[in-house]
Amino acid sequence: MDTVEILQRDTVYQGFYRLDKVRLKHRQFDGSMGPEISRELFVRPPAVGVLVIDPNTSDLLLIEQFRVGAMADKYPWQIEVVAGLIEPGESLEAVAIRETLEEAGVVIAELEKVFEFMPSAGGSDERFTLFVAPADLSRAGGVHGVAAEGEDIRVTVVSLNQAQQWLAQGRINNAPCMLAVQWYAAHRERLKKKWGK
Repeated sequence: MDTVEILQRDTVYQGFYRLDKVRLKHRQFDGSMGPEISRELFVRPPAVGVLVIDPNTSDLLLIEQFRVGAMADKYPWQIEVVAGLIEPGESLEAVAIRETLEEAGVVIAELEKVFEFMPSAGGSDERFTLFVAPADLSRAGGVHGVAAEGEDIRVTVVSLNQAQQWLAQGRINNAPCMLAVQWYAAHRERLKKKWGK
């Protein structure tokens, strides 16, 4: 017997994103099927993010942009890693390379996969794959993005220490960036040996 039984699934909204209404039953820990429940599911394409680092200085590239989901937050301009949605037929790596150029004006050629995670599985099916990539960040900065998509993205190169301070102060408060900074702190020395001069 299936562990999840979908009784009905309907799309109730389709715009830039999609919202489905799902009626289902799922197996309980005691082995029995639970009662019917109804949930809304925010349907999003998979996304990819890139933490761009300079292995010679241990600096990292972060971006800042307005986010509608954070408009009531203390920081509606979120500090983030470069990220983008994956279109059908695109590879994770191709999106990572494209988004880094579009959002940060930086060319990357080498990627290391960090991990894949679900940012909010309680109500969304989004999967996010995080990469790390080396680059010379000595000239990185400025404002980038695709104007036709309404992007207005400021690039900042900061030390790991500064990023950790922002994390501790709550200035960095979105999951992909929080995870990326913490992961980099644990792997900086290995990446310096792998990619540094």
